[in-house]
Amino acid sequence: MSAPGIETEHRGFATAGSGYYATLVAVFTGLVLISNVAATKGVVFGPILGDWSLILDGAFICFPLTYIIGDVLAEVYGFKAARRAIFIGFAMAVLAVLMFWLAIAMPPLVPEYQVHFEAVLGLFPLLLFAGLAGFIVGQTVNAWVVVQIKARTKEKHLWARLIGSTVVGEFADTVVFCSIAASAIGVATWQQFISYVAIGWIYKTAVEVLVLPVTYRVIAFIKHREPTYQPAV
Repeated sequence: MSAPGIETEHRGFATAGSGYYATLVAVFTGLVLISNVAATKGVVFGPILGDWSLILDGAFICFPLTYIIGDVLAEVYGFKAARRAIFIGFAMAVLAVLMFWLAIAMPPLVPEYQVHFEAVLGLFPLLLFAGLAGFIVGQTVNAWVVVQIKARTKEKHLWARLIGSTVVGEFADTVVFCSIAASAIGVATWQQFISYVAIGWIYKTAVEVLVLPVTYRVIAFIKHREPTYQPAV
């Protein structure tokens, strides 16, 4: 007998072999790489309330989009296909840091530019580790929650799957990432750390809620055009 929810991989999902799946994985991977580089900069807005400031990193605009694409992958193609996309994103991010390490080690044509290059990409390995740890945990939890809720709601209550998975997945991702990356971007106190985690989680969750109508349309578009998609019953 199959474990609960696993049998839904056979119905309610499309086969991950179409051009739509490949395009989504490519966009997903690109967003992961862009986010990991942008996250090397700490960003502060405030103080907002007394001594409290809004502390984020430079990926705060781009990174939530990875969860939107992750939701689409899990909803349309299932947990295994979403996990495959996560592993591809992970592998490309590891390749990126190896290439950056090599680039830093190579003799510079203009020596005075080397310090600036290292100032950004020299932080990348630590932030990559933070990003990958949070990414693997958060995206896996996100995809798993989507599939588990779908096993019970079928094609109904898509909003519950999208929001529920984001709340849980983004929380796991944010706590793991911030715990590792805080020192690298300049977070120095517990007050700053709590602000960094709380604001990051609330912000990223709010972004997905705000773009829910767009996510709905993308999912409906792909479901309608995927010849192998079978609605869950």
